Order: sequence, then structure tokens, then C-alpha cells
Amino acid sequence: MPVLHTPRRDVRLLLVLLAAAALHTVPTAPAAADEPGWTAEPAAGTAAARPGGARPYFYLEGAPAAVLEDRLALTNTTDRERTVTLRGADAHNTADGALAVRPAAPDPGAVGAGSWFSFGAGATVKIPPRTRAVVPFTVTVPPGSPPGDHPAAVIAAEAGREAGVRVHLRVSGPTLAALTVEDVAVRGRGAAAVVAYTLVNRGNVVLAPELDVRAEGAFGEVPGRGQRAVPVELLPGQRVELTEPWPGAPVLDRVRVTVTVTAPGGAGAAASASAWFVPWRAAGWTGLGLLGLGGTAFAALFLVRGRRLRRGPAAGGADGADGGPSGKPAATTPAPEHELTGASR
Repeated sequence: MPVLHTPRRDVRLLLVLLAAAALHTVPTAPAAADEPGWTAEPAAGTAAARPGGARPYFYLEGAPAAVLEDRLALTNTTDRERTVTLRGADAHNTADGALAVRPAAPDPGAVGAGSWFSFGAGATVKIPPRTRAVVPFTVTVPPGSPPGDHPAAVIAAEAGREAGVRVHLRVSGPTLAALTVEDVAVRGRGAAAVVAYTLVNRGNVVLAPELDVRAEGAFGEVPGRGQRAVPVELLPGQRVELTEPWPGAPVLDRVRVTVTVTAPGGAGAAASASAWFVPWRAAGWTGLGLLGLGGTAFAALFLVRGRRLRRGPAAGGADGADGGPSGKPAATTPAPEHELTGASR
């Protein structure tokens, strides 16, 4: 008996064939070309390692003239050999507070913490495929180095790509946590209002500041911004310019904004600034309305006064007080003489 194919069954068969053809014609997506191929991190197995052996950064501390040691792990995850160069670098804050490292200093007389690093023969490392290399390095603290934090980093580079591992480096001795708040200003209006300010680390340790913004208006306290952590790690001697959103800014008021910043270790400072909040668009329309109303009133007053001036001479001529129709003075009629009875003649 012949088999009859229904239209629905034919459609299903067609869809299956189309799917199979698509699988044969669509190429497989290649691996991402920007895969790094190698990683750099602190080597595990040291006294400063966390449970599990992983460390997010190096931590080294010593007195002036001390020689500190640690190890960097480089892992090649590709099937070809990698050549990586190593160097030390000074860390600093960018203008907006982000952490960055200084470029390789061509001056051999550089005295920053980045120049304290030495990798010996391991400054250039060849890593075989699928291999992990551990590179020892030393940090020599110069005699007379000031106490406190000296932020630095270990930089690994290959073919234009760089990867940095932070080094929390501290020279033993007295520490001071101190900062100042400067250049407070209010910018923008409404929901776009922000409080701008500058933080300066005046001490010798890294600070994790907290911010509190309060405002006092002509009619009392204005909602500000409660205490919160600033997403900035402020390095010693660094200056950063920051802004804080202020969605609760008033529409019409004169306010005094106070920015208070504190940090662990007893650091704290405050600064203030005044600002006017005026709805200029509404004020502009109101001013135009008042100007138009004033112009209308002035025009009406001018018209009324002009009519009065035109009516004045006509009224005078009707009364005949000033003269006749010819403009000449009117003749005066002598007063009649009255005879007084009983008077002597």
C-alpha cells in the first residue's frame, strides 16, 4: 500500500533538512583573539598567603636599609612560548581618584618605590607552553627612607600588553593619618546637582575616607547625603577631585553646604561653601510677565493723562475767565453805585 505524506509531515521534513544544511554551512566561531594567554599574581606558599594560598597583592614591610623578598607567579595558558618582561613601578592616584602606575622611568636616578625592585636575571622570563614560572624578586629599602606607605606595583609586559600586581610597601616607623578637604562647590541644579570637592592626603599612610554632606538653608536644614564610604583609596601625598550627587537639592533657597570627611586612624576634615538655588526659567517668565504688566499700566496712565490735558483749555474758554472768543481780555463792568439812606451828604 502506498504511503501518503500529509502536508504537515512534509513541512516537518523540510524544516529538518533546512536545519541540517544550516549546521553544515555556518562556520564554527573562532576563539577570541584578545585572550591574554598568561597571568601574573603573587606566588602562594609564603607566610603572608591567605587560606588556600591565594593573595590578591603583595604586602612587604621593613626598616630603612632592609632587603625584602617575595615571588611572582607567571602562568602561560597557551600552546606557544611567551616572553614577559618585569619591572617595578610607583603607584599613584589619577585626578579622579583611580589607581594607576607610572610608566617606565628612563631616568636611572629615579628614587620612587618602583626603583627599589630588583628581579636579577629574571627581568626577562621565557615561559614554555602550558607552564607556570615562579620568579623571585627583592625590594631594597634605601637608608633614610621616610616611614609610612610607599605604594608600588610589579608590572609584567609582553607585546604591548601590561598586567600589574599591587605591592603594599610600608617602611617601619611613625605613621600619620591626615587629610584636608578643599575647593567645595555646588554645580548643576535639580536632579543633576552635585557637590564637588578636593581631597588631599597630608599624612604618610593610605586612607579609605568616608564622606558626610550636610546643607543648611534659609528655612532650616536641607536633605543632604548621609555618611558613606568614598570609592577611593587615597595614597599619601595625593590630591583627587571628586563629585557627590545631590538629588535632594532645593529648588529655591540659599544654602550652605558642609563636606565632612573622616578616615581610620583619626584623620578628619571639613569645608563649606554657599550656593543660591533659583528656578531661573520660572523667574524669567515671571519677570517677563511683570514687565508686560508694568508696560500696560504705564500705557494706560499715559492715555488717561493725555485726555485730561486735551480737555483743560475748552473748559476754560466756556467759563470766559480768560477772555472772549477773539482771545482779547473781556471788558469789566463797573459795579453799580448804591445809595445809602440816612447818610449825610
